[in-house]
Amino acid sequence: MFCYGYIRIVVFLPFQSQIFHFFSVFVCLQGSDNELKAEKEGVSDSESKVDSGVPEVPVPPDDTPEVLNKALSGLSSRWKNWWVRGILTLAMISFFFFIIYLGPMVLMMIVLCVQIKCFQEIITIGYSVYHSYDLPWFRTLSWYFLLCVNYFFYGETVTDYFFTLVQREEPLRILSKYHRFISFALYLTGFCMFVLSLVKKHYRLQFYMFGWTHVTLLIVVTQSHLIIHNLFEGMIWFIVPISCVICNDIMAYMFGFFFGRTPLIKSPKGCCKTWEGFIGGFFSTIVFGIMLSYVMAGYRYFVCPVEFNNDSNSFQVDCEPSELFQLQDYFLPSMLESVTGWTTVRLYPFQIHSIALSSFASIVGPFGGFFASGFKRAFKIKDFANTIPGHGGIMDRFDCQYLMATFVNVYIASFIRGPNPTKVIQQLLALRPDQQLYIFNSLKAHLTEKGLLPALEEAAAA
Repeated sequence: MFCYGYIRIVVFLPFQSQIFHFFSVFVCLQGSDNELKAEKEGVSDSESKVDSGVPEVPVPPDDTPEVLNKALSGLSSRWKNWWVRGILTLAMISFFFFIIYLGPMVLMMIVLCVQIKCFQEIITIGYSVYHSYDLPWFRTLSWYFLLCVNYFFYGETVTDYFFTLVQREEPLRILSKYHRFISFALYLTGFCMFVLSLVKKHYRLQFYMFGWTHVTLLIVVTQSHLIIHNLFEGMIWFIVPISCVICNDIMAYMFGFFFGRTPLIKSPKGCCKTWEGFIGGFFSTIVFGIMLSYVMAGYRYFVCPVEFNNDSNSFQVDCEPSELFQLQDYFLPSMLESVTGWTTVRLYPFQIHSIALSSFASIVGPFGGFFASGFKRAFKIKDFANTIPGHGGIMDRFDCQYLMATFVNVYIASFIRGPNPTKVIQQLLALRPDQQLYIFNSLKAHLTEKGLLPALEEAAAA
């Protein structure tokens, strides 16, 4: 009994070294040859031993359509998986083109649906692992916090991009004015509900799940909201990054499948991500990003910011393209000039930026997938769900997309976006008349001091 209690203490001390842990178990169980053998096997597979206290999530059944199962029945499991993934990949790419055709509003709704599905998949894993404890209100609180966070983020977006519409409607104006206070009050309500739901003997587990929910919100909801922000900057900032991640995923799989020899990281699906796939995917994605950017940069529908037209109460994508989307001549370095024989090359400036986007999608983006792979290995699961045959769940396909969306948002804020006069004017119009007059006089004095106002007046008079 003493020995059993000692083992329990060691297991629940997360900062004890694994060497001390194994030594303690060895001393306590030295009288049993079979258990000694099991312990030696545990030492040789430390990962299995560390995770031995984590319940396994039930493996979902094979959901491959019966038509594909019959058509591919004569193939080995490796080639069958290859064909299933390929066919479903083409179907998803076709659907992606279709929703782009439907416009930005449909894209935003799809992003919201994907976000909810990814949240559901991760929360379901937590529930599957710990459901035997019958934690009260766990699922209810998880979805309530999702509602609160979405209310906060989408409320901020509506206020920012639909300012005139919000100011025109009295209920919306009140909600906008007190939006952050309402959001905080909603969150506090959920926080108090969580405290009231605490059950004796399960405190630690409940706080684990509280953290589980909030980390899921941070990973899924926050980053999916950044995708919508990127979309408002122009659909090209939405399509090119997502397409680069898709291209890198496909080409890395193809190069790894046919030429992979050197393991890069072990995947829970049983195959290794290889250096050959990683490098082949990198160069393929760079070329793909440059070519796709060249095609899309010539269309206003893709390059113009998505704006809300107050007169027609609808979205519009029409503008005079900025310099970023106008062809310019670039001088080639002498080394490239000697190889190609060209002195200059004509490119869109956005193509230069696409190299940075595709490089991130190829080098850093896969680490989102490695992170997801580690998460799945921790709970001994193959996929987050079985929503898409051959691919797993929605989260299995968006693990890299969320990381990419965050990078694009930071990249735009750091290198692309400047002050927006339209938003400044919208904010000025919301001020009181005396505040507007004060700003007018201050701006007039500033322009006069700079010597710009007389010249402007003369130009207006002429």
